[in-house]
Amino acid sequence: MRSQVHGWRLRSSPLRRRSDVMEAWTLVAVAVLLLVVAPLTGVAAAWWAHGDARAMVREQREDLRLVRAEVVERASRTAPLAQSARQPTAKATVRWTDPEQGPRTAVARVPPGTGTGEKVDVWLDSRGHSVTPPPGTAAVWQNTVTIGICTTGAAVAVILFGHTVVRHAAMRRRLAEWDHEWARTEPAWTGRRA
Repeated sequence: MRSQVHGWRLRSSPLRRRSDVMEAWTLVAVAVLLLVVAPLTGVAAAWWAHGDARAMVREQREDLRLVRAEVVERASRTAPLAQSARQPTAKATVRWTDPEQGPRTAVARVPPGTGTGEKVDVWLDSRGHSVTPPPGTAAVWQNTVTIGICTTGAAVAVILFGHTVVRHAAMRRRLAEWDHEWARTEPAWTGRRA
């Protein structure tokens, strides 16, 4: 029958060693680090990532402009669908009226199945070339959550690695103490002289 005494490493006992006390306090520190510091680190990193991603999207939106264009001609049927980060697209020739340059045409990405004569939203860069739309709110939040989770996971891994190192050091110290004590005790038990 096994019995377990909780907190024995912190109580006074002739069998308790300094390494036992160090290991017990290390467990308390690891628990606090895992339950408080790691999540706070993840939240701080996510907060920073969210602000950074929003600033990047804002800059991209300033460099791009959205125009409402009419599909003039669909791309050839043999042209493969381009896969953007958000949804599949097809290429088609579109026409819109630029206030400064008048009517313009370009090859742009449009939703698959868009027919001739339909109106579509097209994002253009400063040179008038069709580009993928800037990331939306969902992409910003996805980036935020991913950074937060990865940072929390990395913090947990560092904490657990540190705990493992301390436990191994405590075990080496404990074994050295036991060897020292045994060297003093063994002659009395066995009658041998060291």
